[in-house]
Amino acid sequence: MKSVSRRAVLAVMTGLAVPLVPACTSEPDQPPPPDPLAALAEQARKDAAAATALAQSSPDLAAVAGEVAKARTEHAVALQAEVDRERPPTVTTSASPTSGAQTAPATKATMIEALKAAEKQAGELVPSVPRYRAGLLGSVAAGCASLREVIA
Repeated sequence: MKSVSRRAVLAVMTGLAVPLVPACTSEPDQPPPPDPLAALAEQARKDAAAATALAQSSPDLAAVAGEVAKARTEHAVALQAEVDRERPPTVTTSASPTSGAQTAPATKATMIEALKAAEKQAGELVPSVPRYRAGLLGSVAAGCASLREVIA
């Protein structure tokens, strides 16, 4: 029986491993799709800005619209914190709290519609996210439903 040297075994093993190296390395990672909670956070910021504008333009709705603005700002902060936790920001520049100007003046009816849309959007995402995110989305949806009742 012929003995096999360690050197021969290592040469064979190295020859087998070399084709596997490219298989272990992945192609450059594709950026992940946008976090769906980021859109909700952005909409919450827009709703807060619209509610603030409504409070300033309608003294009779100032208290109610102020509460809507406060609650939607809290929603935006909570949603953005979850987005940043899941996908830490890579850019260190400071972002403005609201992006873009309100396209139409805020009215009681537009605020109710915005809250209804936010409630629906958050509710539709619940089944597609992990439990801890579903709880956050459920809270946002319930908060929007409550705010609609307050402003109505």
